[in-house]
Amino acid sequence: MFPDLISIGGITIHTYGVLTAIGLIVGFYVGLYHAKKEGINEKDYENAFILTVLSGIVGARIAYIIEHKEDFGSFLDFFAIWNGGIDWFGGFLGGLAAAILYLKYKNISILKVGDVAGVSIPIGHFFGRLGCTSAGCCYGKPVPPDSPLRDIAIIFPNDPHCLAPKGIPLYPTQPAEAIGNLLIFAILFYTYRKKTFDGQILSLYLILYGFLRFLLEFWRGVTPPLPYIGLTWNQIITLSMVLAGITLFFYMKKKYAKSV
Repeated sequence: MFPDLISIGGITIHTYGVLTAIGLIVGFYVGLYHAKKEGINEKDYENAFILTVLSGIVGARIAYIIEHKEDFGSFLDFFAIWNGGIDWFGGFLGGLAAAILYLKYKNISILKVGDVAGVSIPIGHFFGRLGCTSAGCCYGKPVPPDSPLRDIAIIFPNDPHCLAPKGIPLYPTQPAEAIGNLLIFAILFYTYRKKTFDGQILSLYLILYGFLRFLLEFWRGVTPPLPYIGLTWNQIITLSMVLAGITLFFYMKKKYAKSV
């Protein structure tokens, strides 16, 4: 809704970039708190975090460019990430690949770090989706005139820096996902205190976020559904997340039960 936070002279500070930075900082310290509880070396955690974030940003931007080539007028626009425009799943996959390689190299438990990530990602994602709301990316479909959800529709202003269609009531996908991520964080933060086996928090995160995003995809107006199946690529990925989360949860729970 407010893509430009501050403009001084010819310098503009974008709301999206500020909120994303806040999300990274909060996510870092939430993760650090839990990493210490897991007995993970602080330096190893910091290195893994930096590597994961950088790889995630590259993956997120590449995925967004592939999906939205029409939004870019020049080659330099590919690098203007502060204006908004990243794909969460691209960032997730890019960061995941880098994290696994680093953790294997350092011989650190992937599941312990996965649990740390599982509780820290949603709080960072919460701020990120607030940033999306300000920039207008990841917008929803137009709300039908007779829909009872018309009252909660979001209308973006006629701002040249706004990526969403202007002046049209749209499903509030960004704030809805922000609230969903905040709830997931609250659930997992509480559950972490009663954690009984490695992989528990990570698996619950995959299930909860996968389910949330699968439902929100029906509202989103960014990614068109695939022919014949009526689902988007993102929904296929989220279903895979949910299945992976369920499988990991019961496998590790059974493994833990045998060890006690």
